[in-house]
Amino acid sequence: MNKLLVALGLAATVALVGCSKEKAPETGATTGQHLENAADQAAHDVKDASQNAANATATAVDNAAESTERAANNAAAHAEAAAHNAKEAAKDATAATAAAVEQGAANVKEKAQ
Repeated sequence: MNKLLVALGLAATVALVGCSKEKAPETGATTGQHLENAADQAAHDVKDASQNAANATATAVDNAAESTERAANNAAAHAEAAAHNAKEAAKDATAATAAAVEQGAANVKEKAQ
């Protein structure tokens, strides 16, 4: 947008300076031709600014997609690790419970004898 404003400002300046001169421009072009050239340049500047904005938007979308994919992969890896840790904790708890039950049964058997 700033480029567009600068281009339009330059076009207006060229037009005003061209109009205020009393002698013909050095290029031999009329004021109308200068205005037409300034308008053409402004149109090219607008086109370039639009293309730059489109490229910046596409890059931002690509970066967001890559970041989202990395975050999803990271979350999946952490979830998998948490599931593995929970499974190991359950095994350990089961083994500890079984050992306590066996020890309790051994104590009861010993007292019974």
